[in-house]
Amino acid sequence: MAKAYLVGAGVASLSAAALLIREGRFAGTDITILEAQDRLGGSLDAAGSPDAGYTMRGGRMFELHFECTYDLLSSIPSLDDPNKSVTEDTFAFHEDFAWNDRARLVDSAGSPVDAHSMGFSERNRLDLVACVGTPEKRLDGKRISDCFTEDFFTTNFWYMWCTTFAFEPWHSAIEFRRYLNRFVHLFKTFDTMSGIYRTRFNQYDSIVRPLLAWLKDQGVNVQQNTTVTDLELAPDDDITVTSIACVRDGARQDIPVAAEDLVFVTNGSMTANSTLGSTDTPAVLDASAPDASWRLWETLAVKRPGMGDPAVFDTSVKDSTWGSFTVTTKDPTFFKLMEEFSGSPAGKGGLITFKDSQWLLTIVLNHQPHFHEQPADTFVWWGYALFPDRTGDHVAKPMAQCTGREILTEVMGHLHFAQGEQIIESSIVRPAMMPYITSQFLVRKTGDRPRVVPAGSTNLAFIGQYAEVPDDVVFTVEYSVRTAWAAVAELLHLDRQPPPVYKGGHDPKVLLEALHTMHRH
Repeated sequence: MAKAYLVGAGVASLSAAALLIREGRFAGTDITILEAQDRLGGSLDAAGSPDAGYTMRGGRMFELHFECTYDLLSSIPSLDDPNKSVTEDTFAFHEDFAWNDRARLVDSAGSPVDAHSMGFSERNRLDLVACVGTPEKRLDGKRISDCFTEDFFTTNFWYMWCTTFAFEPWHSAIEFRRYLNRFVHLFKTFDTMSGIYRTRFNQYDSIVRPLLAWLKDQGVNVQQNTTVTDLELAPDDDITVTSIACVRDGARQDIPVAAEDLVFVTNGSMTANSTLGSTDTPAVLDASAPDASWRLWETLAVKRPGMGDPAVFDTSVKDSTWGSFTVTTKDPTFFKLMEEFSGSPAGKGGLITFKDSQWLLTIVLNHQPHFHEQPADTFVWWGYALFPDRTGDHVAKPMAQCTGREILTEVMGHLHFAQGEQIIESSIVRPAMMPYITSQFLVRKTGDRPRVVPAGSTNLAFIGQYAEVPDDVVFTVEYSVRTAWAAVAELLHLDRQPPPVYKGGHDPKVLLEALHTMHRH
């Protein structure tokens, strides 16, 4: 019986394992997941307690047309109700707690800005239409800033777009174009964010835990503290893995791979080298050599053509770093003040961006509890900054050098709350620095990301954020699931392929609504 080995335990690998069982009729006992770290879930992480403070490096947003994700998770029972799938739970939560952002952008005086207008000049509109319509291959090696004038990056549209999706002006024009096309149907509600979906809890609790529980029930082997260092390939022109070299708990192992076995590799990691700080200590940026997932890709890339170029993504830390922070408190003051300020109850307000802040700060009050075991007397909220290398407006140092208390001081400075000191003193703040968090957005050209199944591969597939599938967009759970599904379908020659990428731009109604939105005043 064929076996499957999955390198990495992020959502792409967990999805591939589930799809091998559901679509490929694999027995769970014939699937092994090899994970270097002592925790599972990859970048969909969340941990902590009321006393130590909760932490999550990020939170992923969803929307109606994440077809692969919803299809997969419709097979997985939710954390709380075995009779309800994760997909059903997510849709039900959206019905009850849809976002209706009334304070999407805030100015330097601490006042909400009317973001209904995108703030475009006629030149901005023409440039945007031109970017959407430019063939992708003509954007090889181009930055977003190569396609727009400087004033585009001061529009309401840009402030909302870049802080929703984490784009910087120096990021890839290819990725920006893909996002514009992929999410054109969200244009009309972009100021209220009502087209954005969230999971009931953080994504670790809402997606990873249910998925892991289901896989373990199926008998899938999950082997942690196992670093894969190399894949031995057969000495011919095809790409056929014959063995997996790894180190488990400090001991070298070689896992033989038969010709009929399959190997799935998550190449690269956007949360590699992440560091955490505390209320009193900064999260010190780790710009050293990237972790094992990158090193494995670097090792493979020199063995055969078609394996991509990891150096495009893992050698420009200054262009791919940002910082986030998670705040835990038992004092409800901040939540009450923010609900008054934003005009929305917690969980319905969406993102709030201080558009004039040097750090370009964004915060969000999620529905409580945001952690599954979070007590009723505890409140958790989250924020991040796209420019952690800049000196703050209220703290005279870069965010990357700030303690959690100093980061919260900066936020309070932008909100102008009289109770700022009380809020700071009653809060536990856990900052995180992530040197590769937007590395998948870095300027690239065709071929820099390997195809999911490289040309000539008989049993190897790449999955995750650094594998290439046409039209869909990285930095989403949907992309990870789509690469997993594409890999399983192609290696097993299945008739059932992943659902097609939604293309709202092919719908005249969607296009007319987007054009109308671009001209709103």
